[in-house]
Amino acid sequence: MCQQSCCIVGAGPAGLMLGLLLARAGVPVTVIEKHDDFLRDFRGDTIHPSTLEVMAELGLLDEFLALPHQQAPALYAEIDGRTAKIADFSRLPTCCKFIAFMPQWDFLDFLARKAAAYPGFRLLMGCQVVGLVEEDGAVQGVRIIERGNEKTIRASLTVGADGRESIVRREAGLEIEDLGSNVDVLWMRVSRRPDDPAMPMGHAGPSQGLVMIDRGDYWQIGFVIGKGRFEDVKGDGLSELRKRLAAVAPLPLERFEEIAGWPDVHLLRVRMDRARRWWKPGLLCIGDAAHAMSPIGGVGVNLAVQDAVAAANILAGPLKDGSCSSGHLAAVQKRRAFPTKATQKVQLMMRRKRGPAADASQPKRPPAFLRFIARSRLLPHLTGRLIGIGFRPEHVRG
Repeated sequence: MCQQSCCIVGAGPAGLMLGLLLARAGVPVTVIEKHDDFLRDFRGDTIHPSTLEVMAELGLLDEFLALPHQQAPALYAEIDGRTAKIADFSRLPTCCKFIAFMPQWDFLDFLARKAAAYPGFRLLMGCQVVGLVEEDGAVQGVRIIERGNEKTIRASLTVGADGRESIVRREAGLEIEDLGSNVDVLWMRVSRRPDDPAMPMGHAGPSQGLVMIDRGDYWQIGFVIGKGRFEDVKGDGLSELRKRLAAVAPLPLERFEEIAGWPDVHLLRVRMDRARRWWKPGLLCIGDAAHAMSPIGGVGVNLAVQDAVAAANILAGPLKDGSCSSGHLAAVQKRRAFPTKATQKVQLMMRRKRGPAADASQPKRPPAFLRFIARSRLLPHLTGRLIGIGFRPEHVRG
């Protein structure tokens, strides 16, 4: 049995950023990750300007940007047959006026290495949380399986940062408000060649059914399908999927022959939801565990990091002096509830209505919201601010 001031479940962007900030403030903290490493493909790899601002405030920006990445000073979409700028970051009041695309495992490894420099930080990899420890009406820690052995980690505060399928949220019995989703996304990769279009990130196709992210030597391809339609897509055959991709991508059909089989196609089941209450005595959820975001704008990582910064600002002092209470946990939700709800509202506005049988391969016009942005010279700067900074950016204290 181990006693910590804070136990964080999930070594994603929210969990590791919170762990780093708490350890930096002198709070003993353990972060628990069920996987043995960070090497999982097709995770959110967008590092937004407000997250880069946090790295600058920590004095880590130059070292961080020395890692391999691509920079996108703007985002584009094909609207009514032409390429239109839908988000422009050039006027942001930040030190970095671009989105950085970096494999998430590099981002997480960087955070873990920096956190490990503090004596109060501990990262447990390959440990599965199997339940919460609850006593006297409050969560007092977690039960884990480590190398086949069950152990208990007791903590003054347990933080669920374990994603949209959060076991912490489930075990705590937090009530979820489902906002619905009418799409899923198929993620794939194909090679990138020197004569390919220069496009760090862009959307294409008359139905806005495709996103391409420049990964240097390959393209990460996201293809939108109707909710629950993956088995139908598989039934149509891989050759038909390749044709659909080529119809909306600025790449020839033969490039998609590199998708050799269905194991190369990864399904992301899109969800949009949020917990009505993010906490209970002794426990707090942040990031996707508190609010699953749509992939629109790639803002999930940024919201998770901002949650972590706000939580550290509010909780570090009380955790150090032993006064952390439910009032402090409620204060974290109060601080982050508005940007969460506002961002999800914008995401709901940016998606197009689909019937139950609709598929992204059907030629439909983009949402009116996007067409309106594409016709304006000023609105891309506004959307750039909403995507790049968000509704309530957080700043590191101390």
